[in-house]
Amino acid sequence: MKNCSEKNKEHSNCSIRHILDRFGDKWSILIISILGHLGKQRFNELNQQIGDISQKMLTVTLRSLEADGLISRKLYPEIPPRVEYELTDLGRSLLPHIERLAEWAAQHMDCILKNRADYAQSKTG
Repeated sequence: MKNCSEKNKEHSNCSIRHILDRFGDKWSILIISILGHLGKQRFNELNQQIGDISQKMLTVTLRSLEADGLISRKLYPEIPPRVEYELTDLGRSLLPHIERLAEWAAQHMDCILKNRADYAQSKTG
C-alpha cells in the first residue's frame, strides 16, 4: 500500500484520498446504503427515499457512483423511459464497511456531541 503521508510525495494517486473525495460528499454513502437495503430503485424512488436532495444533485451523484463502478444504471426502452439503479458487486463489497461506520457513529454520537459542546464551552467561557 502506498504511504500517502510521506512528505514531498505526489498525493494525486493516494487511494484513500480518492475514496474520501467520493464519500466526503453528502449523498454517496446514503445512496449506496439505500440501494444496498432496498435493491433496485428508480430515480424518483431514490429521490423520495432521500427526501431533501435536488434532482440535479441526485443526477450528479448517481453519475459519479456509476463512473466509479459502484452502481449500475439500466435504461428500459419504454414510453416513458424507465431507468433503474442498483449496486454492482463492487458497490455491494463496500456496503459492510459503510454499515460498520454507521454502527460506530451511532455508538459514539452522544460522546461526540458532548465533546463538541464541551469544546465550544471552553472556547467561549
